[in-house]
Amino acid sequence: MFVPVFFLYFLCGILLTALIFVSVKLYLIRKSMEEICEELKEHLSMDTNTLLTISSRDKWVCAIAEKLNQQIRVLREERLRYQQGDRELKEAVTNISHDLRTPLTAICGYLHLLSFEERIEMIKHYFKLIENRVGAMMGLTEELFQYSVILTKPEELSIVPVDMGNVLEESLAAFYAAFTTRGIVPEIEMPKVRVIREVNKNALARIFENLIGNALKYSDGDFNVVLYEDGRICFSNMAGELNEILVGRIFDRFFTVETARKSSGLGLSIAKNFTVRMGGKIWAEYLEGKLIVTVMF
Repeated sequence: MFVPVFFLYFLCGILLTALIFVSVKLYLIRKSMEEICEELKEHLSMDTNTLLTISSRDKWVCAIAEKLNQQIRVLREERLRYQQGDRELKEAVTNISHDLRTPLTAICGYLHLLSFEERIEMIKHYFKLIENRVGAMMGLTEELFQYSVILTKPEELSIVPVDMGNVLEESLAAFYAAFTTRGIVPEIEMPKVRVIREVNKNALARIFENLIGNALKYSDGDFNVVLYEDGRICFSNMAGELNEILVGRIFDRFFTVETARKSSGLGLSIAKNFTVRMGGKIWAEYLEGKLIVTVMF
């Protein structure tokens, strides 16, 4: 069959145009891939918050760039989490070293004084001081141990109906001596009806104990607790040494305020851990010099 020459030229023109188009397309894609590789290399070697940017408008290249940006965001979050954890660990080592070294130094000093002491009353006095320091150290190490158990053994808590008012009363009674020593008369408000929630009784008691203990550390001489019918429990006290910034970090692991160094800074972190695991909420506010910690189940 006879084919006109002009048709052959036309066909060759189309093929040549298509070949040029494909070649240009491949070149642009290759260039975009090179851009992505260079930017990715730069992002991995530098601590930057920027994402990948490419000149290509090809939808497949853009899709690849977006997937990589998603991974960069995840990597950035993991890096920040790691840096925060590393910072917390360094602060924890410093704080714990300080907290343990102080009573140890005191114990060594009192033991040295005992070696020269002959009066019975002074010996008893030094032994009492040593006993108090040892008790403080035992409290710190126990807090650290309990927190490590929570992290390494996050087993499910047994949930049963619990009268929150009874648990709160028992927890407050356990701190009677501490309140008396500080000269604090707690103001307690309880509803007329029983407040029953599906929680773990031991974990709830630990939450209350940690929050009461925290209030004793920071209180300027008062303490208030209110249990509401809707399951809210508000612990509040005047705390002039705190501020909004410090209160914003109060649930962080190992966080301590210099004026309250008799702690590893894990009490409120443990309370938050238990609260969240039982489906509750916990938050802190600082209003007109008053620290308010609220638990809600």
